[in-house]
Amino acid sequence: MMKKMHDLKPQYFQWEWQDRVATIRLNRPDRKNPLTFESYAELRDTFRAMVYAEDVDVVVFTSNGGNFCSGGDVHDIIGPLTKMDMKGLLAFTRMTGDLVKAMINCSKPIIAAVDGVAVGAGAIVAMASDIRLATPEAKCAFLFTRVGLAGCDMGACAMLPRIIGQGRAAELLYLGRSMSAEEGHSWGFWNALHSADDIENEAQKMAARLAAGPVFAHGITKTQLNQEWNMGLDQAIEAEAQAQAICMQTQDFERAYNAFVAKEKPVFEGN
Repeated sequence: MMKKMHDLKPQYFQWEWQDRVATIRLNRPDRKNPLTFESYAELRDTFRAMVYAEDVDVVVFTSNGGNFCSGGDVHDIIGPLTKMDMKGLLAFTRMTGDLVKAMINCSKPIIAAVDGVAVGAGAIVAMASDIRLATPEAKCAFLFTRVGLAGCDMGACAMLPRIIGQGRAAELLYLGRSMSAEEGHSWGFWNALHSADDIENEAQKMAARLAAGPVFAHGITKTQLNQEWNMGLDQAIEAEAQAQAICMQTQDFERAYNAFVAKEKPVFEGN
């Protein structure tokens, strides 16, 4: 069943919708936007619902008040975790992992626009996005070892090496140090750097460009980018052959052909 999400009214984050682009901001700027048990769960459920959204084609996850996300709230999450039994702890860590899985499987491109702090779970949210933009002031840290935990949190040991390489990922995950914006850009973690005044506008421009494209095909691209991690080359080539054959049945493919013949720019409608 398809679902309309433009009028979503979340309790624990800000939601904006315009021209098929949804914008998400965590809404505790006074604390550098930490996550809580409730906001984790609400974000997870929102991205799960996105699979069925007929009115959202692209998501922008952006900063608020000069910061992206400071990770799990020290008082609302970290403190209570020290008093939980193993069953409760595992339920929590599975929930946080489910947020990443929901982002990966939501079928919509996600653009992270990061200013200021993106640490802990905030770094993971940026990592799990498809395209990552940052300001020169952005500080990104997978700081789990600095609080006595392993660096293998929410898929970091699987995803981060694929983005920046094994050695660089190992350094960040062992030391928990901040990755500067310049490092992140040169390593391929950030797609581009923009000033704090420009970053959100640049993210929205990219989102508008994606939303104006063949959005059904974008969903196929996202699926293949993620599923092909676990495929051999022969499997991947066959999977892409099948995926592309599906896209060749869309009206957008025919629109592109007709526009080319007419020497016009194609207008895609997502079907």
